[in-house]
Amino acid sequence: MGEASLGVGRWREKLVGGGELTEAEEGPRRPLPLSHLPHPRSLRLDFPGFVRVLAHFRPVDDEDPGMRDPDDPEPLNSRMNKLRFAFQLYDQDRDGKISRHEMLQVLRLMVGVQVTEEQLESIADRTVQEADEDGDGAVSFLEFTKTLEKMDVEQKMSIRILK
Repeated sequence: MGEASLGVGRWREKLVGGGELTEAEEGPRRPLPLSHLPHPRSLRLDFPGFVRVLAHFRPVDDEDPGMRDPDDPEPLNSRMNKLRFAFQLYDQDRDGKISRHEMLQVLRLMVGVQVTEEQLESIADRTVQEADEDGDGAVSFLEFTKTLEKMDVEQKMSIRILK
């Protein structure tokens, strides 16, 4: 069973819902280079992995969250999973904290040469200082989520591709 024989609904159900595809359902693997990402888990990404990453950016359904079966895994495009995804982009050493240095590295990747190094350092310092509630000089996931609690993450981290 290749990619073409796996229905779109099955892909959506498995990948967006957090399920795994069997090797037969995955179809041929075509690795993509990831060297441009802040902290790739590996240097290559196969197509199902690519689709899983994109699933985080799928708009959130308007259905009542109380209607979801509590035994089902949380969808990849849920608010919490979107926040985890964003946090992991910054937490490059995966220690559960975003340091000033990590914040600065990601800012450099995002803005390039459009902002001076001094301005970037000021932004990183201020961002960590404002979000760091426990005074350890870094931003934990809980501090990260509190900082973004008023932001419409569901909308800002959504890409409408197909309906």
